[in-house]
Amino acid sequence: MSKENVRLSPPLLWGILLPVMVLLLSACTTAAPVLRGTGDLGVLIERADGRVKIVDTSARAVLAQVEGLGDLSHASVVFSRDARYAFVFGRDGGLSKVDLLTGRIVRRIMQAGNAIGGAISQDGRIVVAQNYMPGGIKAFDAETLELVADVPASYGSDGQRSKVVGLADLPGNRFVYSLFDADEIRVTDLSDPAHPTTQRFPAGRQPYDALVTPDGRYYIAGLFGEDGLAMLDLWQPQQGVRKILAGYGKGDAPLPVYKMPHLRGWAIAGGRAYLPAIGRHEVLVVDTTTWQEVGRIAVKSQPVFVMARPDGREVWVNFAFPENGWVQVIDTLSQDVVDTLQPGRAILHMEFAPRGEVVWLSSRDDNRVFIYDTASHKPLHSIAAASPSGIFFTSRAARTGF
Repeated sequence: MSKENVRLSPPLLWGILLPVMVLLLSACTTAAPVLRGTGDLGVLIERADGRVKIVDTSARAVLAQVEGLGDLSHASVVFSRDARYAFVFGRDGGLSKVDLLTGRIVRRIMQAGNAIGGAISQDGRIVVAQNYMPGGIKAFDAETLELVADVPASYGSDGQRSKVVGLADLPGNRFVYSLFDADEIRVTDLSDPAHPTTQRFPAGRQPYDALVTPDGRYYIAGLFGEDGLAMLDLWQPQQGVRKILAGYGKGDAPLPVYKMPHLRGWAIAGGRAYLPAIGRHEVLVVDTTTWQEVGRIAVKSQPVFVMARPDGREVWVNFAFPENGWVQVIDTLSQDVVDTLQPGRAILHMEFAPRGEVVWLSSRDDNRVFIYDTASHKPLHSIAAASPSGIFFTSRAARTGF
């Protein structure tokens, strides 16, 4: 009996092949992210291009880049509790939720006309933006970015709004922030976002940025309009704001301020706070028990970021224009400047690895991020980045005030 070739008709052939092709394509498009932890990830802001690079801080390598994040000229980032998602706050009022594992934007909203940062609640369920225009804070569901509360920073008899600065998270899903134009500090309780409550405290002239101590007890705002800082004890807020370091520049003509200094809890080390003196070439040293000044350290220029290494053994300082290509290192035992470095042009930001063995420094005008060994103060590696500014590691996810 002769064998005959069996040929399938075209409809029958496609009936077999098409489901197989769909299955294969579906598998390609829904492939799961590479299995990995998120504890050693981070984000580099590429301010000129509205883009971020997702980096592996252990491998010191770029994993992905994410486009379409708007105006990042003054961008900041907070992370979800599981450190998988980065919430990127843009200067244009954009708020973007970025998945660090898939390297894509999950959702992006325009929530204000002009904004400079935000925070995430203690339980990780609420993301809050601080806004210049319209002045106030807005709270969003961290999962969906749906608006859950809008708290205007209104003041005065005519209800005008103040720019909000110095926003930080507090225990109990509360948030503390300063009103630059209204000369106030406010604490808003968002434990019930449908019914927020706010306390108001007179602070002094033009609070411009602030820090919360790592235990969440003290909120300290720098004052642009006067020498000194405003401190609120959040465990005893009924005592009101206390002025510290009042008149630290008394008798000296203030210098022009080319860039506002930044305050954050990273400046606390060994029972002391290291704070940039506005309009002066000094770092102020404050005892965190008495909140009295215990020293001043002369530095190269006007400090912008004063950041303690995670172990508290050193403090690294960068500077405003025109000396913004320099970084100085302060020994916290001797209180002396022990090294002066020139990593690159326009060092805008620094971020220590979680345990402090290296520090990453963004050099905007060299289009690179430099990585320095903190034991030897020598460069180890660099990463190309377009006009880099902020550097944010996921270790911030577990820290109050970050």
